[in-house]
Amino acid sequence: MGLKPLKKFGQNYLTDKNIVHKMVESLKIENNESIIEIGPGKGIITGELYKATENLIMVEIDSRVIDSLKNMFPNANVIEGDFIKTDLRKLNLVNEIKVVGNIPFNQTGNILFKLLENLDIVRETVLIMPYDIAKRMVAKVRTKQYGILSVLFEYFSTTKIVLKLSPNVFFPKPNLDAAIVNIKFNKALNTDIDNKFFIKAVKAAFGNRRKTLYNSLRNSIFKEYDFSNLHFDLGKRAEELGVVDYLKLTEFIQDQECKKKIKQQI
Repeated sequence: MGLKPLKKFGQNYLTDKNIVHKMVESLKIENNESIIEIGPGKGIITGELYKATENLIMVEIDSRVIDSLKNMFPNANVIEGDFIKTDLRKLNLVNEIKVVGNIPFNQTGNILFKLLENLDIVRETVLIMPYDIAKRMVAKVRTKQYGILSVLFEYFSTTKIVLKLSPNVFFPKPNLDAAIVNIKFNKALNTDIDNKFFIKAVKAAFGNRRKTLYNSLRNSIFKEYDFSNLHFDLGKRAEELGVVDYLKLTEFIQDQECKKKIKQQI
């Protein structure tokens, strides 16, 4: 397929098959596992996935490659559409999902949050993404890169940078380094915590990164809540708080939300 990559889809085709082998090997795919590939494009990764599992689904937004993918991989399921808008729960997969992809770099954040929304059915993922975002995902508290992604992926997953990639392994060459990132959603989560509230709380805290937690919360969707009884220092900044702190913050917000609903019912 002599296709010109389209900028509107953020396409940078992977050209190095050694990179593909490293990606697929890191997943340790068994024959009956359900695999979703995001944006197969010309199928360089798909070829390895097709040999590894009988349950392969490709989600591809570029209509130019749909027929070719169906012809090359007749026993796989090709879905034309945007992965971000795809309802993963309606794909009738036989078990938990593993997700693979050389994803559009300009959609990395949206794809990561899509995976978090479906972490009860997504077991593991290996993605190629911008290296700077990968570093943020594994950053430690009180470091420059520490932020929303750091907190969320430390709580929800075990995340590892498998390999840093040069722009030379793509066509066209992006103007940044990339990385293979492996994410396992294998953490034992706090059953008292609403995952959606946790994500909202972390986002609210980092809403005004240079301001104190108190000021960030006052300018967030939780601005109407009374945080005076929250038992840690609201004078700290968001990057000074660890996962345990954010769990306490979320519990407090959930309690405030419960009290709010009770008042509305009276």
